[in-house]
Amino acid sequence: MSSRLIEIFEDKKLTDKIQKRLPYLFQLAELENSRAGKTGMEVGSIRERIIVALLIFKFGETNVETGIPITEPEVDAKLFGQPLSIKTITGKNFGGVKLIWTVDAQKAKEFRENYHPRCDILLVQINWNDVGGFYYIPLNVQLRVFNKIGRDKYIKLPKPGTNPRGVEIDKKALLALIDDSETKCIKINWHRTKIDFNPYKRWVDFWRED
Repeated sequence: MSSRLIEIFEDKKLTDKIQKRLPYLFQLAELENSRAGKTGMEVGSIRERIIVALLIFKFGETNVETGIPITEPEVDAKLFGQPLSIKTITGKNFGGVKLIWTVDAQKAKEFRENYHPRCDILLVQINWNDVGGFYYIPLNVQLRVFNKIGRDKYIKLPKPGTNPRGVEIDKKALLALIDDSETKCIKINWHRTKIDFNPYKRWVDFWRED
C-alpha cells in the first residue's frame, strides 16, 4: 500500500487514542448539532472535521489539504497530495453510505454511468452501545471489487418515486470492501459518557470579553 494512511493503523499509541477519544468527540458533535433531542444533518460536516483534525494531528498541517473545490464532490481532503474521501454511517447496517448527494434522479443515473473509484476511503461506523469501527479502504480494493461485480451491483440508485437523497455504495459491495484482506480496521466500543454541555456557554463567554 502506497498511502500514508496505513501508518495510522500501525501506530499503537494512536489507535488506542482513537478507540478512547473518537466516541467522545462524535458525541460532542451530536450535542453541538442537536435541537429538541434530534441531531441535525450538519453533524456529518463536524464528524468530517474531527477526522481531518486527526490527520493533521498525525501528519502535520502542511501535509493535509482541506480547501477542496466543489468540483471534486467525492474528495473531502488530500493527504500528501492524494485525494481522500471521509464517510460515516450509524448502526450495525452497512447500508446507506453515500457516494454523492443529489436530489436529481437524472444526475444520479449519469453519476452511475461515469463513476469509477478514485480515492482512498476512511469510513467510520458509529454503533452506539455496541461495537463499530474505523476503516481504511484503499483505492485498489475499491477498484478490485468494482471491476469484479460491475457498476450496477456496486452502485445503488434511489428508488423511483422516493425523495432521493443521494447515490449509495450497495450494501453487499460495501461488505465486500470491508471484508477485503487489505482493508484495515480499528474496532471501537461506542459508549457514551456523561457530558455537561451548554450550547450557549462558549458564545456567552465571547460576549463577556472586553
